[in-house]
Amino acid sequence: MIRVGIGYDSHRFVAGRALVLGGVTVPHPYGLAGHSDADAVAHALTDAILGAAAAGDIGRLFPDTDPRWKDADSMELLGSAHEVVRRKGLAFRQADLTIIAEQPKLAPHLAAMAAQLAGRLGVGVGDISVKAKTNEGMGFIGRGEGLAVLAVATLEAS
Repeated sequence: MIRVGIGYDSHRFVAGRALVLGGVTVPHPYGLAGHSDADAVAHALTDAILGAAAAGDIGRLFPDTDPRWKDADSMELLGSAHEVVRRKGLAFRQADLTIIAEQPKLAPHLAAMAAQLAGRLGVGVGDISVKAKTNEGMGFIGRGEGLAVLAVATLEAS
């Protein structure tokens, strides 16, 4: 049986933080606001995986009211969610992610993000697709106030 999950995350830009996406630090004058390191790519993929397994969401597993998750590495959270899914007898198979941001230009970093995510989830880099799009100047993303990420993940009964 194949199971599919969808994830979404968005964060606003803030000064004084590194911009971490898919486990990769991307040069930019602003990072993302959040309780953890605010890696929106890892957060969206975590929700997609958990959703495919009907195992809740990132906020239930790692609530922002819990000080243990303050400044947490979101790739570690993704790994923990992956373990939850594996304990349910499901195997991660692939993911497709789209980052929506006006700036910075992300094309030079997409392959590194895919490699980081693949390594964390124990699949080949060809099983992870990471793309970037702009929002054509519309909305909070278009104004450069933040970014958003969409993710789809497939799991299979192991």
